[in-house]
Amino acid sequence: MRHQPCTPVLSLSPHLLCCVGGPESSPGQSRSQSSTDLKPETLLPVGEASLLTRGFQTSAVSRDIDTAAKFIGAGAATVGVAGSGAGIGTVFGSLIIGYARNPSLKQQLFSYAILGFALSEAMGLFCLMVAFLILFAM
Repeated sequence: MRHQPCTPVLSLSPHLLCCVGGPESSPGQSRSQSSTDLKPETLLPVGEASLLTRGFQTSAVSRDIDTAAKFIGAGAATVGVAGSGAGIGTVFGSLIIGYARNPSLKQQLFSYAILGFALSEAMGLFCLMVAFLILFAM
């Protein structure tokens, strides 16, 4: 019976170098006979193989969880943009009501409305900036 040379296989960590290979099975040989001819020292122990598999799966799952957390955080940060829109609507609604009550204060009311608009819009832009930082910088 002729044996194949062992092929070195590098697993996930460099210090776990093993030799995997087995006897060449002939067509007349049954599957159970060829599997019993394998030497136990050429295979990875069950504990190490399961640790390697588990570690790889954990990293993929953890990457998915991190990505989901990014999207949830960015979505929560964009809620502030809606608040900014509501604030701008309130500012200009109040401007119209104030102008209707006292038309002589038109210029002063308009300057206060522009100041309120600028502050509300700045808060919305800060929320949008935080959302983009969460998505692309983390």
